[in-house]
Amino acid sequence: MPREHVAQVFSRQAEACARLGSPLYGALLARAAQDIRDGGPCAGAVLGHEDSAPDDALPLRFMAAVHSLALTGRAPALAGHLPSTGGTFDPERPEAAWPALLETVSGHPEWIADWLTRPPQTNEVGRAHLLVAGLLYAVPSAQRPIRLFELGSSAGLNLRAEQFRYSSDDFAWGPVDSAVQLTGTWEGPVPDWLRTGAQQHQALRIVERRGCDPTPIDPLSSDGALALRAYVWPDQVARMRRLDGALAIAAKVPATVEAAGAAEFLSAVDLEPGTLTVVWHSVMQQYVGADEWALVRRELDRLAASATEEAGFAYLSFEPREGDAFRLTLRDGAEPERLLATARPHGLPARWPDAPE
Repeated sequence: MPREHVAQVFSRQAEACARLGSPLYGALLARAAQDIRDGGPCAGAVLGHEDSAPDDALPLRFMAAVHSLALTGRAPALAGHLPSTGGTFDPERPEAAWPALLETVSGHPEWIADWLTRPPQTNEVGRAHLLVAGLLYAVPSAQRPIRLFELGSSAGLNLRAEQFRYSSDDFAWGPVDSAVQLTGTWEGPVPDWLRTGAQQHQALRIVERRGCDPTPIDPLSSDGALALRAYVWPDQVARMRRLDGALAIAAKVPATVEAAGAAEFLSAVDLEPGTLTVVWHSVMQQYVGADEWALVRRELDRLAASATEEAGFAYLSFEPREGDAFRLTLRDGAEPERLLATARPHGLPARWPDAPE
C-alpha cells in the first residue's frame, strides 16, 4: 500500500474523529498523516502493517496502541495531555500534545506493532440504550423470560444492558443506582412506543446471556479492561465513565462470550417455548465478510420462520446505512424489518424517525 494512501486513510479518520466529537484525535491523526507523508516516526510504526487491518481500522489501532501506553504509565509525557489519564488537551493548541505523541511512538515500536495486529474492540456502552429500547418494544410481557444472544460481543458488556439506567428529559428507565448512567439518550420527543414499553416492563427477565466474537475480550482481566479503555477516544471522558461502570456491572452479572464466528454461533441457537429469543448486534457487520454474512442471514431467516406465539423471536440491529446515519431496526418474528430510530455511531443521542422537526 503506497505511503500516500496510508496518509489519506489517517486524514479521513482525523476528519471523522473531529466530526464525531474528538478534537484531540482529529488534531493528532491529521498530524500523524503528515508525518507519514514525511517519512517520520509514524510512518516507521505503521508502514509494513497495512495488510493487518482494513483501511478504516489501521489509524484506530495505532491510536489505541499509543493510548494504552499512556494508560499504563509507560508514556507519562503523553498522559499529561490526555483527559482520560488526568491530563489536559487544548484544542486550540494541538501542537502541545504532538511532541509527546512522537516521543511515545519512537520509544515503543514493539508495543505498537503488537497492537496493530489487534482488532478494534470498543464495545461501546452508549449503544445499549438503542438495543434496550428495541427490546422494550419487542418483549410481549414482563413475565416472558428473555434469552439474549449477541453477535460481535467483544467483551459482552452490552449483554448486561438492562442493568444500565437510561434517561432523557422526562423519560427514565432502569435501576436508579446503576453504575452506568446514560443521559440525554433521545434528541427530541421520546417515541410513544418506548414510553409504553417502559411502563409495561419496569424490569426485564433475562435468563440467558450469550455472545460470540472471533477474538473475545475478558472484561474481568486487567489486559481485557486495558484493551477496552485504550479504544475509547481519550477526550471523550463520559464514554470512559460509562465503560468503567459497565466493567463494574460485568463483575457482578455473568455472561458468556464464545470465540466463534457469527454464523457458526447462530447455527447452534434454537427457539425455546415460553421464552423470547433475541439476537442483536451493534456496529459489527462491517467487520464480517459478505460470504459469512450471507450465512448469518440464513440462520436469522431460520429462526424467524420457526417463531410462534409461544416461542418468540426478535432480531435487533444497530448498524450504519449511509454516511453517518446509523439505524436501529427490529425484525419481530417473521414480520418485515422495521426502522425504530437513528443515532450517531456511538449511540447518543437517538432520534425517533417519525419525530417532528
